[in-house]
This record gives sequence, C-alpha cells and structure tokens, in this order.
Amino acid sequence: MKIPQHVAIILDGNGRWAKSKGMPRNYGHAQGSKNVETICREAWNMGIKYLTVYAFSTENWKRPQEEVEALMKLLRNYMKTCLKTAEKNHMRVRVIGNKTGLAPDIQERIAQLEEASQNNDGLNFQIAINYGSRDEMIRAMKKMAADRDAGKLSAEDISEEIFTSYLDTAGIPDPDLLIRTSGEQRLSNYLLWQLAYAEFYFADVHWPDFTKEELAKAIDAYNRRDRRYGGVKEEE
Repeated sequence: MKIPQHVAIILDGNGRWAKSKGMPRNYGHAQGSKNVETICREAWNMGIKYLTVYAFSTENWKRPQEEVEALMKLLRNYMKTCLKTAEKNHMRVRVIGNKTGLAPDIQERIAQLEEASQNNDGLNFQIAINYGSRDEMIRAMKKMAADRDAGKLSAEDISEEIFTSYLDTAGIPDPDLLIRTSGEQRLSNYLLWQLAYAEFYFADVHWPDFTKEELAKAIDAYNRRDRRYGGVKEEE
C-alpha cells in the first residue's frame, strides 16, 4: 500500500458530535483537540510524513463570541500540551495562517512551540489557525509587491515556484490527500493553491470519532485512485 506523504484534514463536526450527546459545543471542541494528538501518532506510525489540520479559520471569528472565547482558551491550553507532545514524539510543529490576528500571548506561545520543535525529525505537523486560503494568497501577493518595489523581484521572475515560496506553507510539500470529516463536501477556503492535485476523501464520522481505522479507510481509498489520470483505478 502506498502511503501519502502529506495528509491535510478539515476537522469538522465537533459541535454536532457534542450536541448528539446532549453536551455543549465547547465539549466537542475539547474532545476534538484530544483526538488530534491521537491521529498525529497514528499518522506517523502509518508512515505519513506531513499532517496539516484546519483548527480555526478566518471565518470562525463570526461564530458566537462565547464560542470564540472558548476556542481561544482551548487553543492556549493546546499550545502547552502540544509543546510537551512535540518533545515526546519528536514532532516539528508549524502554525500557518495570519498570526498577527491572534492575541499577543497566543502569538508568543506559537513562537515558542515552533522554535522548540524546529529541529525535531518526526512528524511535520502544521496547524492552520486564523487561516483562510484567500487571505494567505493576498498576504503572499502583498509581500511579492513589496519585494518588487524594493527591487528584489521583477514581474519576469514570477512563477508557480516563486509564488509558492511566499505562501505560509513554503518549504512544505503539497498535500497528496485531503480528508474532511462529518460528511461535508466542500473546501471551506482551505489550502486552495496547495490542494490543486490532491485526492479528496469525505468521512461520514464527526472528528472526535475519527479513529486509526477511519484514517486507514481514507488511505485505502487513496490507493484505489488512479494518480496518473484521475478517477478510480480499473480492476486488475
């Protein structure tokens, strides 16, 4: 079985999972964050080298203030937990997204986590926080324009490779497989440039119920795709 080098996941369904159990949405987010650590471990054991998860989008600020505040509190706690997990499992952790839109203390914790884990040789784990693909591309174009004004870049220099180098994911290979949980089948402004040639897999389970077995199902489906031409492989 061929294991995808890079898997991207949209962590969907935490709130609905909690509601189905008669619990508040924040309980679902807390359980979902715990599952991230489990899937990181299982992904590495399966041979996946890069894992990128969509934790908080630029659109998530529109949610009720109480839920946003709870998510930010959860994020603060997760940064502490992730620091310990990264050390234990030798993960290299990077955060993609517009970090300047986050509270100063969260930015500081992100910087500490990235610095502390930068030389680790285990799973490359990317967390998308305050991330939106359109926002990412606009920020990239602004940096390119600034470099052009400074004489560091000419219009003739611009290529796919150059543009990619200005994105948050610079230096990280594009995902081979995108997984979205909870049955939804849309990209939600996630890695639009990077997912150009990825295979998509939509799982019917909510994120807190996404297990090692569900990940294996997604990889099995990936192996049944014809990566040369698209579509499903013919039976041999």
